[in-house]
Amino acid sequence: MLLTITYTGLNSLDLGYLLHKNPYRPQMIDFNHGKVYVFYPEASNERTTAAILLDIDPIDLVRGKKGTGGLFDYVNDRPYVSSSFLSVAISKVFGTAMTGRADNHQELSDSALELEAAVTMLPCKGRLSMLNKVFEPLGYEVNYKTSIIDETKNNYTEPTIGKYVDLTLKGKARLRDLLKHLYVLIPVFDRQKHYWVGDDEVEKLFRHGEDWLPNHPEKRFITNRYLKNLKPLVNMAFERLVSFDLNETDDIISDDETAVEIPEKKIDLNTQRLESVIAELKNCMAKNVLDIGCGEGNLLNLLIKEKQFQRLTGTDVSHTALVHAAAKLKLDHSSDYIKERVNLFQSSITYKDSRFKGYDAVCVIEVIEHLDIPRLAAFERVLFEYTKPPVIILTTPNREYNVKYENEVFNANLRHSDHRFEWTRAEFKQWAQTTADKNGYSLRLSEIGDFDEVCGAPTQMGVFTLCE
Repeated sequence: MLLTITYTGLNSLDLGYLLHKNPYRPQMIDFNHGKVYVFYPEASNERTTAAILLDIDPIDLVRGKKGTGGLFDYVNDRPYVSSSFLSVAISKVFGTAMTGRADNHQELSDSALELEAAVTMLPCKGRLSMLNKVFEPLGYEVNYKTSIIDETKNNYTEPTIGKYVDLTLKGKARLRDLLKHLYVLIPVFDRQKHYWVGDDEVEKLFRHGEDWLPNHPEKRFITNRYLKNLKPLVNMAFERLVSFDLNETDDIISDDETAVEIPEKKIDLNTQRLESVIAELKNCMAKNVLDIGCGEGNLLNLLIKEKQFQRLTGTDVSHTALVHAAAKLKLDHSSDYIKERVNLFQSSITYKDSRFKGYDAVCVIEVIEHLDIPRLAAFERVLFEYTKPPVIILTTPNREYNVKYENEVFNANLRHSDHRFEWTRAEFKQWAQTTADKNGYSLRLSEIGDFDEVCGAPTQMGVFTLCE
């Protein structure tokens, strides 16, 4: 990940004094999970650019240093995108500059300069309009480049806007202010902080945002996302941000609001989805159930309370998710009966695994949309040809319903930043029926959630039953 800051003007080499970094001496600094390099790609009296480059070790992110746990799954974008790692590096490398202290150049530090910042590979899927709404009130001219991902050849979706942008900000600003803006706002758009978010994050937000955040028109958006929509922290922040004016206090999140990444009718849709799946499992008299892509074990946690289900297994590609599932199911403290009844293992639905076999029903809940479209064929072969259980229950979002999520759905018409595609009802029906016919299954389709006459329901479900 790369950040450059350019100062254009007379004696622009003084940028080195403001940053407390010599333009003629590159530096390498050890950093958690990698190294940080500081250097100047150009240095003259008219234009000087300082660069900060993070070289993150992708293996270390997963495995962690000796004696620590890994942070991410093997497949992730963290070493390559501008994220909270970059914010931490800004604070560590340019910490003195962020305070505004410049010794013999204090007058320059206190002055607004012609600055330009370029942030490469900033995660911003579908949030392009917010780039302008967030940065322009701070006085910057905003420019960005993105890519178009053309997936029309797969007949599943329309061309979509790429997930990452190269962002350029130009304007007259004090250097300390620019650094603080970047420190706070890079994680706002990325939303995947690599460290625990607690009360101290509220203090960081105010320490670096006290001069500009209270009067920012998008202060709610910034605060919510910087604090990862954690309701207690957001409320704590808003109690300090706003006066107790009736109109202002409306911004505080009430107890009835959810803190999920994208609100699907708050928590109700997820509850309805799981209840619908359980009803189908009971209806088909399944006793042994495999939950593929079980995540943190929400479905298994409900199934374990039902005596009908004698053997429950969850599998996921993410080791971290399985650790959380085990904790939710309290497997470390369960009786021998529960431990014999419940099993978790790591695997991928796009590869044959003999452990998938031998179940009455297989559930694939909100999983398929996370697959790259070229991997769908492998998914179909593994599940419908190789595993071939008596019953398959599959749910996925209905893309038509996304218009109901005002201000939250990405411009790419995808409901979640990790979704590779989403089907309309007609597209899902076509795929499901073709797959069922080809593999000897009957198909029953239904919809889950609040129904709209035009858009349908937010979730669509297919129940595949193997023909005798």
